[in-house]
Amino acid sequence: MSERLSISPSTQVCAVIGNPVAHSLSPAIHNAGYRHLGLDFVYVAHRVEDVESALAGMRALENFRGLSVTIPHKIEVMNYVDEIEAVDRAIGSINTVVRDKDRLIGLGTDGPGALKALTDAGTQLNGKTVLMLGAGGAARAIAHTLAMKTKIDQLILLDIDDAMREELSEDLKAGTAITVRSELMNNDTLADAMKVADVIVHCTPVGMHPNVDDSLIPVELFRPCQVVFDAVYTPLETKLLKNAASCGLTIISGVEMFINQAVLQFERFTGKDAPVDVMRQIVLEKLKK
Repeated sequence: MSERLSISPSTQVCAVIGNPVAHSLSPAIHNAGYRHLGLDFVYVAHRVEDVESALAGMRALENFRGLSVTIPHKIEVMNYVDEIEAVDRAIGSINTVVRDKDRLIGLGTDGPGALKALTDAGTQLNGKTVLMLGAGGAARAIAHTLAMKTKIDQLILLDIDDAMREELSEDLKAGTAITVRSELMNNDTLADAMKVADVIVHCTPVGMHPNVDDSLIPVELFRPCQVVFDAVYTPLETKLLKNAASCGLTIISGVEMFINQAVLQFERFTGKDAPVDVMRQIVLEKLKK
């Protein structure tokens, strides 16, 4: 493995901004990739409250190459970039800013990261019914990506937040050709949806550490041949995934989405193919501690 020995005036700087940000694994995963390839890059974390000033600083600093953006800034940051890719404008949030000379380009990698996790697991999406639990930021990114990049037959959207669920449903209907069924999540609507769902995409915090014994889906609702993807990656195998695996179903951990989105950012920042195995190893080591 090649080591970057020093930081020079030509070192390219990338960062993650958010509030809070101390917990972020992004510096570890990106810097491991830079070291492995011997790139003159460094990646740091900044707690940021004033997003407009942060983006102005990015413009002012010649060696500032890229930003990862995390909560709560994924929507506001869109106001301060010069260009946003069409799918991300439809989603309504971005998690990546890349400096291209004097322009700042905004994009999202969460949706493509999730889609790659699904396809890498051999998931057949065309003509299938996808059940999405949750309608927040991750759900918006994944739903729009599936609607625009695949040929799924139907998206069933369940959430306990009526306003957020209806907003996502209307945005999908207005901006894509996808068939959407949107309902308030309760025991009855969940049971009905599970009877027809081929792929389940879980995008709520339920089951996230420290509430590791929680799951939205009772084990008796699973059917043979379903695929279950959980956007939660702490713990690596949630109660939802454990229950699905006990039924012999294909399961996909949210850590794959996290790694994929970081890989896409890395490649946009550096212009190099990311050392995926090195980056995956770092993430798994950190999460197992």
